[in-house]
Amino acid sequence: MKTIFSGIQPSGTLTIGNYLGAIQQFVEFQEDHDCYFCIVDEHAITVPQDRLKLRQNIRSLAALYLAAGINSDKSTLFIQSEVPAHTQLGWMLQSISYIGELERMTQFKDKSAGKETVSSSLLTYPPLMAADILLYKTDIVPVGDDQKQHLELTRNLAQRFNNKFNDIFTIPEVHIPKVGARIMSLQEPTSKMSKSDENEKSFISMLDEPKKIEKKIKSAITDSEGIVKFDKENKPGVSNLMTIYASCSGKSVEAIEAAYAGKGYGEFKQDVANAIVDVLKPIQERYNELINSEALDEILDKGAEKASLTANKSLAKAKKAMGLGRVKKKR
Repeated sequence: MKTIFSGIQPSGTLTIGNYLGAIQQFVEFQEDHDCYFCIVDEHAITVPQDRLKLRQNIRSLAALYLAAGINSDKSTLFIQSEVPAHTQLGWMLQSISYIGELERMTQFKDKSAGKETVSSSLLTYPPLMAADILLYKTDIVPVGDDQKQHLELTRNLAQRFNNKFNDIFTIPEVHIPKVGARIMSLQEPTSKMSKSDENEKSFISMLDEPKKIEKKIKSAITDSEGIVKFDKENKPGVSNLMTIYASCSGKSVEAIEAAYAGKGYGEFKQDVANAIVDVLKPIQERYNELINSEALDEILDKGAEKASLTANKSLAKAKKAMGLGRVKKKR
């Protein structure tokens, strides 16, 4: 049995891309592995947040995790800020991080581009992400391919710490699913679908109503060719819809191509929308049962307690290796 860790920021309602690219795999992993799924709220505050909306998003994300199939008896679901060991180890890892390697992070460059001032945490949050992962002796981190650079930094920091101080941390491996790993924007199909996109037509929220889903899919950018064919370079919009359809239906892209030969985009888009609705309907029903329940609080309390037990052990070893704290005199 291997240990799995992954975290999602509560920066908005999850999209179908988050579900197909991440949570769907989480549900499968929990059957055979020791899984820690973290709502990384401290990462969210690297950019300004409305405090009431942030708290709402944290709770909503927890409910969606569970509604999508995360089982609290098989996995540990918790909120990052409720386990203080994350920020403590994050600071310790900052001390062995180099400014140059943090400035090279693509997400820092993208989020700071064109801004007169940015939070220092936007630069230094990768060591906190590394701490999230390393506290749990993580073997595998399932992520989208846009996070590969951060995972490589995590591996480097773990190895650097082990070489400099003591062999404390497990070096994690990255897992990127072959299908559905990177769902793209419906309006800009060369960019990743994002829950924080200002254009609501660009993403399908996991809480969108069926009519809204249908409308967004019908307005999704394709091309004038009218041929349902998988070709990311020349037909990125159609290829993205095919990826979504394949991930929701279990059909291969080859089977989808064959099924819509000579039919154009109208019927194809309707079937894509129907497939999404069919996947999201039971999730939305379970979400509505959970969102305001005491059961949700009990699960998160239990998750924070369990995560803390493991995290505090790792933190104590790392502090001792670095020489932090005091040696108590024996009586």
